[in-house]
Amino acid sequence: MERRQLLKSSLAFLGTATLISFVYPASKFLIPPKNNAQDAQVTLDKDQIPPGTAKEILYNGVPLVIINRRGSGFIALSRVCTHLGCLVGYDSFNNKMVCPCHAAEFDLEGKVLAGPATKPLPRYPLKISSKQITIG
Repeated sequence: MERRQLLKSSLAFLGTATLISFVYPASKFLIPPKNNAQDAQVTLDKDQIPPGTAKEILYNGVPLVIINRRGSGFIALSRVCTHLGCLVGYDSFNNKMVCPCHAAEFDLEGKVLAGPATKPLPRYPLKISSKQITIG
């Protein structure tokens, strides 16, 4: 193979690889993901979450926390802070959700107590039977 042909082939390969590296992410950004008509359901035993505790799960790609509130029952809240998207954690000692990034605080209903967040945490519907909790 001649030197000129080798250079042409190499430049063609590198140009194609560069084009693909830009086109693929752009297409993923511009084309919306497929939305399933019915979301998957997650079922947990009530015994896994004693009163005053919480369990973190992943539901359809969204991190959730299921809290068994003393006297109020179960609630499912998104763990994604509405300020900048950090994952909030359950503070069982103070009975609130706390964002580690900018100290936003939410009550156990998801409402903003303090911090830079202005929107409440999204709630997810629960179906509670005698022994199980179903999300979705």
